[in-house]
This record gives sequence, structure tokens and C-alpha cells, in this order.
Amino acid sequence: MQIDNFTFDELTIGQSSELRRLCTQDDLIGFASVTGNHNPLHLAYADGDGDGVTEAITPGMFSAALISAVLGSLLPGAGTLYKSQNVDFHGVAHAGDELLVRVTVTGKDPADKTVTLATEVRRIADEALVLSGTSIVHAPARKIRMDSADLPGLILQRHRHFERILKEAEPLAALLTAVVCPEEPNSLGGALLARRHTLIEPILIGSEAKIRKVAEEMNADLTGIQIIDLAHHRDAARCAVDLVHAGKAHALMKGHLHTYDLLRPTLDKQTGLRMGRRFTHVFVMDVPGLPHPLLVTDAAINISPDLKTKVDIVQNGIDLARSIGILEPKVGVLSAVETVNPDIPSSLDAALLSKMAERGQITGGLVDGPLAMDNAVDLAAARTKGLHSPVAGMADVLVVPNLDAGNMLAKQLTYISHAEAAGLVLGARVPIILNSRADDDMARLASCAVAALHHARITGITP
Repeated sequence: MQIDNFTFDELTIGQSSELRRLCTQDDLIGFASVTGNHNPLHLAYADGDGDGVTEAITPGMFSAALISAVLGSLLPGAGTLYKSQNVDFHGVAHAGDELLVRVTVTGKDPADKTVTLATEVRRIADEALVLSGTSIVHAPARKIRMDSADLPGLILQRHRHFERILKEAEPLAALLTAVVCPEEPNSLGGALLARRHTLIEPILIGSEAKIRKVAEEMNADLTGIQIIDLAHHRDAARCAVDLVHAGKAHALMKGHLHTYDLLRPTLDKQTGLRMGRRFTHVFVMDVPGLPHPLLVTDAAINISPDLKTKVDIVQNGIDLARSIGILEPKVGVLSAVETVNPDIPSSLDAALLSKMAERGQITGGLVDGPLAMDNAVDLAAARTKGLHSPVAGMADVLVVPNLDAGNMLAKQLTYISHAEAAGLVLGARVPIILNSRADDDMARLASCAVAALHHARITGITP
């Protein structure tokens, strides 16, 4: 956008300018963060006008601030300074409303170079007047031009994708979940939090004395929750597998034990939970500013997967993406380059996986590779490289070459890009919820919600 201006001498009585602005929930969150106005009517969805429909009400001063956007950017434009502003509020706007902001020159005072303008804001849908008033400003004395593209952008740390996933999962029946060794506050607290959100019904397996001591320290109530007292981690993990075989648990959840100790009995060829596909790990990531969830696989289980293992990694990623509402997942198989290079094994694997998907050996999604990270997730980068495919620049699932790359990518997204990450192991008879000790409440809730949605899809359950 080119920002221009009108000097005092260029302005004429009756001259007018207007701006259209779609008011979004993110706008209101940003306004609250800047001003400190945390009125829940503007942040949570509330029935502000009593019509039975819930929507966030736009703060009055947010609507008024749009007037300054016209004054400072359009008329008079760059260099304008306020002298005074009066406002009368006639109605309210809500998140989702498109607003029309108009200013009109009504007077000029040559003595002090001030300009008077009539101001108003209307809802476009019904032309209802939201506010009206009068502005008196000092008009710019010289011409100014600048490109607004030079201004920094703003990305909110809001995890809308996990909020949607939680909303979709909560109507489901609570997922019977064997929680293995929840013997410290994070693991026990995460299980209890998910229970309060009706995502899971936990069965706590481990040292009962340790579990109850942690609950007492947390002031948590374990009434009505089954506890199976087993002191050793290996016995607790084995018991969880037995509960699945007995139909008494439909998911496993890692507590305070090593991942290997949890997975070892699940991988037993005779008594484990194998289903003919390799166990693979998938991170479901909610990255601020990204318009869809991003799945990263495999970043936790398979260290240096061969092509056969990568087929299962891709298929498990597609299956989980479909479970969280991505109808035709777009899978980008990552390498250092976007062309096949015989000296880079990951590029060869990527090309083979892409061809296998074309031939129906991988189903349910679109697969393309090799793709470098930039042209997997950024459409402009893909077009610059001359890549034209349904996946390039728009990948929902990123398949990494090995565990090193996947772990680094997932942690970069978490700690630098401020993403939340839900973790799940697939390939077993039931989903395995794999949380990190560093995960916060949202990550733990999202992991349970993703597991519940996946279980519901593969079993044909509907809310």
C-alpha cells in the first residue's frame, strides 16, 4: 500500500476518503495486548446483543481507532497530528463484521493550519451507524510518500488450530486411556486436565503410593479414577498393553518413564500391539501465522528410516492428518534440494515415495518430493523455483529424512516460532500419546484430543 498525503493547501471542503476493514477475533486479541483492555466481552465469545448468537464485541475505542487509520494514512494522510476528537457511539460491531470508516473535510482554519473533519464508522452489512464524531487535526505542511510494505508485520501467538481440534474432540465419549507411571506433577496433571475436558478417562498404572503423594501435593482429587498399583515401570507398561488386549483401554499415554520402557512391550512380536505397520511418531504442530496445522514426521522413533519404513511414516502421517480434518493431506517429502540428486539419498527416497503414491502404494493423500523446506511450505518460494504441483508450497505434512532433522525442525518450530506440538505414535492397535516433560497444558490437551479424534475415525465413531 502506498501511503500519500494532502497538505493543508491541497485540502478542500467536502473532500472525503474511506476505508473498509474486516474486524477479526485476532484484531481484538491484538488490541487487548496493546492496550491492556482484557474485558472478556471482547476476547471470549459472548452474546453481546442478546440475540442468542455468540460473538465477540468490538471495543468502542477499536472502532474509533480506525478513524485515525484514515486520517493518518489517507486524508489528510502521512504527517497528520491530532488536536482533538469527539465520538458518539450509536451501536456495536462484532468480530466478523466488515466496517466502513469515512472522514469528510468540513472546515479549515488558516491561522493554525488545522482541519475539521466529520467522522463515522458503519457496519457494511446493514449500514448501521456504529459511531460518529468530529476530528480536528494539524494537517501536514509538506508532501510525504512511503510504502507500507516497509512496516513490520504482526503474528499473534494464538493457537487457533488446537482450539478447533479441542472443540471437535470434546463431544466424543472420553477415550479410555492407560496412563503409564504418572508419578510426577506434569504427567499426572496432564491426565487429570484431559479428564476434566472429557477427552480421556484415565486408568492410572504405577506406584499407587507415588501417584497419591503427587496428587496430594497438587491438591488433586482422584475420586472415581481407577489406579492399578505396580511398582516397576516394565510391569506398568506390560499391564497397559494387556488392558488394550482385554478391550479395557483404547489408548496409551506416557507418564514418568522412558519412552523405550513404554514402547518395549507394545513392540513384542507375540504379545504386543503390532498391526503390520512400523511404529512412527507424528508431531501435530500449531504454528502461529500458519493457516493450517503442520504435521512433522518422524521426529522421535525411527532414527535412520529406510524406504520401506518411510512408506509407513508417510501413510501414518496421512491417516492422522485426515483424522484431524484435513480431507486430502498434502505431503511434502523433505530433502536439502528440490531435484533428484543421486548423491543425496533423501532426494532419491522422496522421488520414490512420490511415485509410489501415484501408483496407489500410498493412499489418502497427495505426495510430492524431493522438496526443500522453503518450497514445501511457501508458495512464493515454490513458484520461484519453478515448482508447480498440488503440494509444493502448501504441504500439510512434512516427512523428514531422519530423526535428527525431524527433531531439530520440531524444536525450532516450538522454541523459535512459538508453535504448540501434540505428539502421537501410530502403527499400533491404539494411539500412543507421547508427551514431553517440557509440554505445557495446551500441548498435553491437544495430544489427547488428536488421539481421541484418530480413534474415533478409525473405529467409525461420530460425536
